[in-house]
Amino acid sequence: MRAPPSCEEVSSNLSWDVAQQELGYRPGDPINIGWMCSDRICQLGLANKLALLWEDYQGTKKQFTYDNVRIFSNTFAEFLTDLGIQPGERVCLFLDRVPELYIGFLGILKTGAVAQPLFSAFGDESLLVRLADAGTCAILTQKKHLYKIRKIRNALPNLRHVIVVDADSASLQEHETPFAMERAPQVEHFPAYPTMAESPSVLHYTSGTTGQPKGAQHVHYSIIAQYLTAKWVLDLRPDDIYWCNADPGWVTGTSYGIIGPWSNGITQVVLDSGFNAEKWYEFIEQYGVTVWYSAPTAIRLLMKEGSEVVRKHDLSSLRHLASVGEPLNPEAVLWSQEVFGRPFHDTFWQTETGCIVITNLPGMPIKPGSMGKPFPGITASVLDPKTYEPGNRAGASGLIALRPGWPSQIRGYWNNPKGFEAKFRNGWYLCGDRASIDRDGYFWFMGRDDDVINTGGHLVGPFEVESALLECPAVAESAAVAKPDPVNMEVVKAFVTLKRGFQPSDDLELDIMNHIRKRLSPLAMPQEIEFVNSLPKTRSGKIVRRILRCKEFNEPLGDLSTIMED
Repeated sequence: MRAPPSCEEVSSNLSWDVAQQELGYRPGDPINIGWMCSDRICQLGLANKLALLWEDYQGTKKQFTYDNVRIFSNTFAEFLTDLGIQPGERVCLFLDRVPELYIGFLGILKTGAVAQPLFSAFGDESLLVRLADAGTCAILTQKKHLYKIRKIRNALPNLRHVIVVDADSASLQEHETPFAMERAPQVEHFPAYPTMAESPSVLHYTSGTTGQPKGAQHVHYSIIAQYLTAKWVLDLRPDDIYWCNADPGWVTGTSYGIIGPWSNGITQVVLDSGFNAEKWYEFIEQYGVTVWYSAPTAIRLLMKEGSEVVRKHDLSSLRHLASVGEPLNPEAVLWSQEVFGRPFHDTFWQTETGCIVITNLPGMPIKPGSMGKPFPGITASVLDPKTYEPGNRAGASGLIALRPGWPSQIRGYWNNPKGFEAKFRNGWYLCGDRASIDRDGYFWFMGRDDDVINTGGHLVGPFEVESALLECPAVAESAAVAKPDPVNMEVVKAFVTLKRGFQPSDDLELDIMNHIRKRLSPLAMPQEIEFVNSLPKTRSGKIVRRILRCKEFNEPLGDLSTIMED
């Protein structure tokens, strides 16, 4: 078994060349993610190792070895090829977190086609926008989602095939085709299409918090970064049982819910069910989960449920915890240390980066609330928003920026070259977020560039306000936004949801104000707290502060279908 890495070991010995060597890839050779995550693992002698342990909300369970994954992905690939789907065409995965989603993803890539995962919770309008933009030729789905596709089918001239994984032909309409992965004739051999490093692989739609959705185009070479970061940031080892909470409709669910673990030959578990603290803890205990990759939203929900439910379960299998999606508040780090005996390690990255770029590595001292440091091979800085030059002093703050060129960086936005060009300034890729860097080189998140509050000429990051609020015993979640002010231009307003057992009142508002007064500067102190039942969030759980801000400034919200759950 590989010994736990030290931070020094990771930082001094890693490079993208290491990943190429370990994956057996030589520049100029074909490279296919589908083959790399299945056939290659079997060739390494791991054919009988469990690749996927799956359970749904009803308690139905299935398991698949790497040889199963290889054969079933071959079966998918041959079926799609027989339908006439060509390399480079977009094939959408519009499925719940069923095994066909994970295995079909590899099958699509084996054909040379481009996998286009979309959240199964999307409504028909959100689906239409993304399928029309991509010119999608086929969609894999379930009976329960067919009604959405049928509503928009006539508006999608490029959509030739609707493939239903859990239906027979008697219940389907014209151009709808049944395909039962586990009942179809198994395909032992399928020659994976010889995609090259720059061949398109995955098309993930993202909109950040504004504008029409953008198709972020990834390539097969991205596996180099996803393999290496999964191995070292998530500390994946051969005997691990790994759980990533993310849906593959979100980039975390593909980079680290399919490609990262399976390229490392790891056994992963999937729970096709919504959030339930009791169920989640039972799931970890039942399967002996050792590495858990979750999100701050989920962690805050677990905190809201309290510590007593944790103590009812044996969670001693947990060895490494990591978080992604939003900045991880210090309170969540301290809470996890208290209840799980180990902290969550924050990781920072985006759909556009394709892999973790700034992180708290295993063995690295954690500063609660910090994003950590750049992963080896990533050059990161904060830039002056006017000159786009890096800050040259400790504590400097500005726009988070990365030097282009890492393997999983997207190669463009589908049908939107100007949008992609706008992400670059002065030789840097702009992430769209603000942060500061301390004397030790740790990055500290401030907020999305358009979320930062300008009060009296001073910039206040919503994250510091929200983190202070979360330390209050009554507060479950919070969001800080700008509110117009005749004197200071903007002041801070906080929206707060409460934990069970607490009710909104003037006295509670005063208690919260007194609590955070010790933590925040006068400029960062909220001038108003509004208690709400819930906060607006994207499907992946990120708080959408723009909605709250627009209401304060009486501005139009615009089209929210690109970011909000239907």
